[in-house]
Amino acid sequence: MRLTRTPEEAQPGRMQALARLPVFFALEGKRALLAGGSQAAAWKAELLSACGARVDVYAQDAVDEMRQLAGGAPRGAIVLHDREWTADDLRGAAVAVGAFENDARAAAFADAARAAGVPVNVIDKPAWCDFAFGAIVNRSPLVIGISTDGAAPVFAQAIRARLEALLPAGFAAWAAAAARWRAALKETGLPFAGRRRFWQLFTAHAVAHPGSEPAQGDFDRFVAEVAGLGAKVETGSVILVGAGPGDPELLTLRAVRALQSADVILFDDLVSREVLDFARREARKMLVGKTGFGPSCRQDDINALMVGLAGQGKRVVRLKGGDPLIFGRAGEEIDACTAANIPVEIVPGITAAQGAAAQLGVSLTDRAHARRLQYITGHARDGALPTDMHWASLVDPAATTAIYMPVSTLEDLVARAIAAGLDPATPAAAIACATRPDQQVVAGAIGELPALLARMKPARPVLVMLGHVFAGLPQVVAPAIGRRARAC
Repeated sequence: MRLTRTPEEAQPGRMQALARLPVFFALEGKRALLAGGSQAAAWKAELLSACGARVDVYAQDAVDEMRQLAGGAPRGAIVLHDREWTADDLRGAAVAVGAFENDARAAAFADAARAAGVPVNVIDKPAWCDFAFGAIVNRSPLVIGISTDGAAPVFAQAIRARLEALLPAGFAAWAAAAARWRAALKETGLPFAGRRRFWQLFTAHAVAHPGSEPAQGDFDRFVAEVAGLGAKVETGSVILVGAGPGDPELLTLRAVRALQSADVILFDDLVSREVLDFARREARKMLVGKTGFGPSCRQDDINALMVGLAGQGKRVVRLKGGDPLIFGRAGEEIDACTAANIPVEIVPGITAAQGAAAQLGVSLTDRAHARRLQYITGHARDGALPTDMHWASLVDPAATTAIYMPVSTLEDLVARAIAAGLDPATPAAAIACATRPDQQVVAGAIGELPALLARMKPARPVLVMLGHVFAGLPQVVAPAIGRRARAC
């Protein structure tokens, strides 16, 4: 008898400890006080001016760069005062920044700023800082701040350089266009779901064409496309998303975008929790677990929940381990959506066989050993070995075979295959929790593999693969080995 369970909502994990709270000050038109005229102070003056602040600099020995900045500030005015700061100067300031070599002077400045209720930063002296600047990636109005809490500024700069390379300069224009178009979008009369769809189209286009200049025609085209969807936007939608075999770094970009746009995520037990970290925090996350021979949600209940949520106007992501179209019962869910006139989209994922082969460094279609690759399931709907197995294809020595969900029927399957002509010495491997940190691999001749697997007592999910491409694997492959080197 198969045990059943009902869908349950997964509560998001609590926020982990933060060394700093990442906040962004709005300084346009406000006054910033800067005490000191050093090179480091000049950089802070330029940064504050770029944010639109009026920067009052108090220094008797300002460097030439500071004086040049005062004559050509990037945005807000930079005003030099050739004297030391006083407590009265702090009155009305939005922020205060000091550059001091002497700890006693730094402490006096910080104490005075705090007494005046002004957030303070003392350059390179974190003990007297209420806030830190960090490394900055500027695609304004898209701005990214990076902080190591003062532990490794060089590391933060390296991360900034990496992000600079990843983020096209053209993103600045698209972020500015978003600011311009937000009010205009509200005036179109589109409902909330329609406006969200607009921003999804906007984002997809900006990411794909960062070098193009945003134009009114783009705005009009996105609005027209959303308006043309009509009731489809109102009734919501379903996206079947492949989460891959477990390693979150194997998610596709399209899968990440789907997770970040979802209202509700229905996920299986085989989906690693690290994958869910890519979802937007506000999304509801509901476990609709299906495990072999364990408590499982009924497929009909999952279909009804998925369709019902989409019917309420929700954007539903049905998140499945591996690829949704490979032994993921996607066909039944697609049929349920089609019958209810719910738009359905499919985002493929890396299936377990691909992930496992990559970890082992094995080409599943190596020309010297295989001319065919096949995926089969280890059990039928009743949990027993399928009665319609095509044994001739399974015993083909030139085939590589991946057997999904094989644990309970493997011994019977291997015995039947050998009786049908499979060479019991055919190389094979069983992989548990493929691509995850706790991955386990046992390899050997297919005739011996059921006993080897039973001794290993692996965690699930388990995949068994056989074929001559697996010749030469060590009997037990430790998770740390991952990939094996191959001669060129």
